[in-house]
Amino acid sequence: MVAYIAIGLYAVTLLLPLYWIVISAFKERFEVFRTPLTPSFSAGWENFAFVWTYLEAGTALWNSLYITASALILTLAVALPAAYGLARARGRIGSIVERVYAFGFLIPGFAALVPTLLLAIGLGMYRTREFIILYLSASAQPLAVILLTQFMRTVPSELEESATIDGASRFRIFRSVYIPLVVPGIATVGILQFISYWNEYLYTLVIVGPQPINRTIQVALPTLVSATGNTNYAQVAAGAVISIIPVFVMYLILNRRLEDALVQGAVKG
Repeated sequence: MVAYIAIGLYAVTLLLPLYWIVISAFKERFEVFRTPLTPSFSAGWENFAFVWTYLEAGTALWNSLYITASALILTLAVALPAAYGLARARGRIGSIVERVYAFGFLIPGFAALVPTLLLAIGLGMYRTREFIILYLSASAQPLAVILLTQFMRTVPSELEESATIDGASRFRIFRSVYIPLVVPGIATVGILQFISYWNEYLYTLVIVGPQPINRTIQVALPTLVSATGNTNYAQVAAGAVISIIPVFVMYLILNRRLEDALVQGAVKG
């Protein structure tokens, strides 16, 4: 009984901020703090209309989607073959390479900001979305490779041996044997990295910049906050709702695929 109460309280602490943001997005400016937890539709869709126009949210969302999707595809394109090689490796070399990837967890993100900025300038890619795509993909490799390697090690060696006897090449084994069986791992990496890429702010602000033509939705949102203290938090809430909708949609899609893959794996086992 105590466990259920604890779980319920934990769920409330997670859902209450989301509830407040959503209901605040439909309120008038001062109503947000006058009746913080009472639902209201007094402002209708006015806050959303203002935010969409003021932030040029369509362009910002497209930039976020372009950067996130491109970085995610590049991350998986690099991490999957690397994880396959590590999972099949035998001996000290494979162990050393895996430890090198693991050392990537020890590097704080902010510590690489200045070198990354200098690299972007040196390559002539400063203020471009393409450089942040390369950076996000590179910074995600330690987590992606380590996770996918562990998933690939669960694939029975007998399947690979059978495919080899049938004349399958290594690429064919990788594509037709390993990839279908590690879909749960791919979905896990996809969920984690999509959320991380979508919410990236610091590097995107410094490298891509705040110009409306290139900025992402996360860089655009802070412009709603007034430096004079006259911030309309109902509009800020509306902007936050707009920014989190794609994350929830992607999570639902990948989460269902993950559950389906787990169920299929249990049935085959």
